[in-house]
Amino acid sequence: MAGEASTGTFLQGLDRGLAVIRAFSADAPSLTLSEVARDVGITPATARRILLTLSELGYVSSDGRRFSLTPRVLALGWAYLSSLDFGELAGPFMEELSAKTRESCSIATLDLPDIVYVARVPTSRIMTVALGVGARLPAYATSMGRVLLAGLPDDELTAYLSSVKAEPLTDRTVTSPDELRDVITRARSDGYALVDQELELGLRSIAAPIRNSRGRTIAALNVSAHASRSTPSSLRTGVLPHLRATADQITTALTHRGHL
Repeated sequence: MAGEASTGTFLQGLDRGLAVIRAFSADAPSLTLSEVARDVGITPATARRILLTLSELGYVSSDGRRFSLTPRVLALGWAYLSSLDFGELAGPFMEELSAKTRESCSIATLDLPDIVYVARVPTSRIMTVALGVGARLPAYATSMGRVLLAGLPDDELTAYLSSVKAEPLTDRTVTSPDELRDVITRARSDGYALVDQELELGLRSIAAPIRNSRGRTIAALNVSAHASRSTPSSLRTGVLPHLRATADQITTALTHRGHL
């Protein structure tokens, strides 16, 4: 690139190119050449060379006057996400979900007859049991467990229901194999599961599946709330849309890792 200079190992051209990309934002999704030059602090001639280079590489598009980023810039972020483990990758999405709902959220996988926590963002202590990565809870009495059980093939679900020893953890816990099949089947058709004080009195939770590129459920994401500040209806209307959107974001991020 013309005008490129280096000091030691510092490449000024690369620095300017990244600065141009960062100039675009939700408040400024499209910019003119002169706006880019002003915002980045470079000459119009340099801004033009950088924008044309980014355009040729597919990172920027133009209508002849204004420039905009293309979806291809997401590949830069996916490269970073690909280097993270599951908990690190999901963490930023979960932090955002927790901030939006002001409640704790977790991710778990299935290790029958339990679920195993693989990531968690707590906001306050709402359970008598301390939960962290590696904690286990019975699948039948948890929203994440029911979402994960809903993702099993019918024969594996039948085998689980015939062998599980479902204990009444509260007076609300569903323990009958037939009733459990009904609520799990409902979770499969609804695409989410809501558990109302079945695991512990005072605790409500709602969960959605995280799927791989073939549509198979590989994990579940939930939001948990104390019964004093939530109702089943408020979880469905106020939390579920954010929950599903976050589960989809994590699914997309995992897919771009190439491991799904």
